[in-house]
Amino acid sequence: MRYILMFLFFVAICLGAGFLYVYNEVRFNAYNIIDYKPKLTTQIYDSNNELIANVFEENRLYVPFDEIPVRVVEALVAIEDTAYFEHSGVNYEAIIRAIIKDIKAGKLVEGASTLTQQLVKNLALSSEKKIERKIKEIVLSIKLETELSKEEIIERYLNHVYFGHGYYGIKTASQGYFRKNLNELSLKEIAMLVGLPKAPSSYDPTKHLDLSLGRANRVLERMYMIGWINEDEYRKGILEEPVVFDDTLSKNKAPYVVDEIIKELSKQFDDIKTGGYVVYSTIDLQVQNIANEALIYGYNEILKRDKNANTAVLNGAMVVTHPQTGDVLALVGGVDYSKSSYNRATQSRRQPGSSFKPFIYQIALNSGYSVVSQVADISKSFDMGNGKEWTPKNYSGGFQGFITLKSALTQSRNLATVNLLNDLGLNYVRDELEKMGFESVPPNLSIALGSFGISLLDFATHYSMFANDGETVSVSLIRSVQNRNNNLIRYESVRRQVNKPEQSYLMVSLMQNVVENGTGRAAKVHGVQIAGKTGTTNNNIDAWFCGFTPEIQAIIWYGNDDNSPMKKVEGGGRTAAPVFKKFIQDYIKQHPNMRKDFIRPDGVYKAKFDGKDEYYTQDSPLPRQNIDQNLLQELDDGGLIF
Repeated sequence: MRYILMFLFFVAICLGAGFLYVYNEVRFNAYNIIDYKPKLTTQIYDSNNELIANVFEENRLYVPFDEIPVRVVEALVAIEDTAYFEHSGVNYEAIIRAIIKDIKAGKLVEGASTLTQQLVKNLALSSEKKIERKIKEIVLSIKLETELSKEEIIERYLNHVYFGHGYYGIKTASQGYFRKNLNELSLKEIAMLVGLPKAPSSYDPTKHLDLSLGRANRVLERMYMIGWINEDEYRKGILEEPVVFDDTLSKNKAPYVVDEIIKELSKQFDDIKTGGYVVYSTIDLQVQNIANEALIYGYNEILKRDKNANTAVLNGAMVVTHPQTGDVLALVGGVDYSKSSYNRATQSRRQPGSSFKPFIYQIALNSGYSVVSQVADISKSFDMGNGKEWTPKNYSGGFQGFITLKSALTQSRNLATVNLLNDLGLNYVRDELEKMGFESVPPNLSIALGSFGISLLDFATHYSMFANDGETVSVSLIRSVQNRNNNLIRYESVRRQVNKPEQSYLMVSLMQNVVENGTGRAAKVHGVQIAGKTGTTNNNIDAWFCGFTPEIQAIIWYGNDDNSPMKKVEGGGRTAAPVFKKFIQDYIKQHPNMRKDFIRPDGVYKAKFDGKDEYYTQDSPLPRQNIDQNLLQELDDGGLIF
């Protein structure tokens, strides 16, 4: 007897030592489960709370236990671990039954894992069938049951395990397979979901619907047998065949937008793809779609005109904003993301050509010029330094002598613009452009013709000055970001008053004339006031139209990615302006109550000059000569002639 007791004592010591050894080896794994921080999906929404895309390394949407329907827990426990709420992490009776079967088979053929053990296996251990792994699993399960509640273990299990089709966690699977929240699921849909973790690939309903339904029926049968559902619920569930959706995991509806948002947020959040953020963007998916359609329309029109166009390099881009808020409503970085993910709206810096001229003319107006001041549309050669001369030409050739500022911009006369810049003084103009926010402006007269690179997104910020009463508003794709702790970070646009409202309105009136009577006529839409400017660079390499209504602004560009010329007929007026027209027409269909008329601010006056109504301000007075003499005395009396 003494030796038996000694032997049992020795066995107990060995078992205890073995337990302590195993416990010490795996205890850090327990902390990973207790302090559970899984990789979560970041979701990006548009301004109407419509999902734009999921971004992830593991596609997982987290759901806390109190948001998991009771039926989901019952179905899971019924099929996987009926005694779950009674055992302490390990079901010893089930283990004994499994051992007997394994002995009879001469190998490991059946497990006896509780839900706690399954969680341990998924989160901390491998799935290989070895005695050592099983011992670790049991030790960890016992440890977890002393640290976590049953509800906490269920919560971790349902959020961590794989449900097939790239879905991690039951919330992800519910929205993926059925496009439903958990509280919207039918009993049969719940049964299909809880049946998946046993063999996610085999029971994936998008690939093996019959197997998935069969597995779900066994779940229902088990719930019925133990009395957790009644006969009517059971029979109704057996007969139901839910609709299953085979969606892409990302559900990406605007890939150029998503790429840009992730690029921007990665500067601030190094876990943007795993941190479970909710990003509320400024994008309006309806506007995004009509911008995309408009850009493709313009692209196809180019191909109609040029059967030999190189479709491998020909492309376009478009940015749509609210100039008053800086919100980017649409960003299209190319005509086909599947062929090229390069974002031409943000990454490419193209020469704006004549679409830059309004900024030169704005500086002239602010310097005392009026809309009818005379500028020289004549040819000159300019010394560019290093023994080089530059002799600019008008796009259409020839010259007109002295013409008004208004006519020069309406017709987009290159010579008049260069001469105007030269008269104003290059250094002065560069200083004024820098005050407007432009950076690294080249120190030569060719800037009059937009001879430097700029992205569409940056250009949209600068153009906001005209439609927004002289205030530039930095464009933004992101309105706010919510982290996994539900803390909200808001993003605000940067506002800078760089021009007087009345001076900006003068330029708006000139750009309206560009659309009504000049190079931008193809952008005209009946019933809404539109201001804008075309742009075409040398050899038809770039074609632009930058335009806006009182409510919305669009920057449009076409060209070849390799900077090779397009066909001679391609230019801002022919190529890009019609795209603006199509976009605005489609936009109005969706927003029939949009504001259609520009509001003239205080300090802008109107008078007859050479028989025509012209606007002027205190800083940009009309010349005294040639003003309608019948109004002269009245204007002088009112202090409106300077």
